[in-house]
Amino acid sequence: MQVNLLYHTPDPERAVATAARLCYAPVGAAELMDTLDDEHIHKVLATIMRSGHFSTLEHASYTFAIDGVSRAMTHQLVRHRLASYNQQSQRYVAFKDKPEFIMPASIAADDDARGLFEHVTDVIYDAYRTLVDAGVPAEDARYLLPNAAETKIVVTMNIRELLHFFSTRCCNRAQWEIRAVADAMLELVRPTAPFIFMDAGAPCVRGACPEGSMSCGHPHERVERS
Repeated sequence: MQVNLLYHTPDPERAVATAARLCYAPVGAAELMDTLDDEHIHKVLATIMRSGHFSTLEHASYTFAIDGVSRAMTHQLVRHRLASYNQQSQRYVAFKDKPEFIMPASIAADDDARGLFEHVTDVIYDAYRTLVDAGVPAEDARYLLPNAAETKIVVTMNIRELLHFFSTRCCNRAQWEIRAVADAMLELVRPTAPFIFMDAGAPCVRGACPEGSMSCGHPHERVERS
């Protein structure tokens, strides 16, 4: 798995604070953008986060490249509808060589399970390749490919959706692969907007676990960051 931050709104905290401050300012956004100092920006951001005025967080966005993940993971990822996605196509990309299949650690740790997984994926790929070589369109032969098939995807989310994504997917109860992706994304965005993302992550980072009887029983320890 590889997660890269391709692009983000320059100076996202200033952009968000400017949008928030505009609601109550007699001057335009361009002037505010140039005149807000860091202390004022942090004061505005603190008010935003405390009051729940989260629409202002939608004015800054982040674009990620995520490679080496399974189709099972991306099927979960695209459930976050307030985002933009472009994914490697199994319709137009015909695999001449066996693609990578993402193997869960629980399978890799057991020799018999690992052997079965590798055998089945070999059989599936051989059948896929036979169909393609026989003239079956790749878009039809791909019906054989499993959830474990490796894929690549580009994702863009604004800060408001990122905070929601981190809240649900950094949780210990999230599926392991999407949790690993979320953790990697959080580590990439935190330095770009440290005030906004200071308490980002699973809900237990900020307070009590909301999962009730479904709690993992091992809440995250809060990590103080500068």
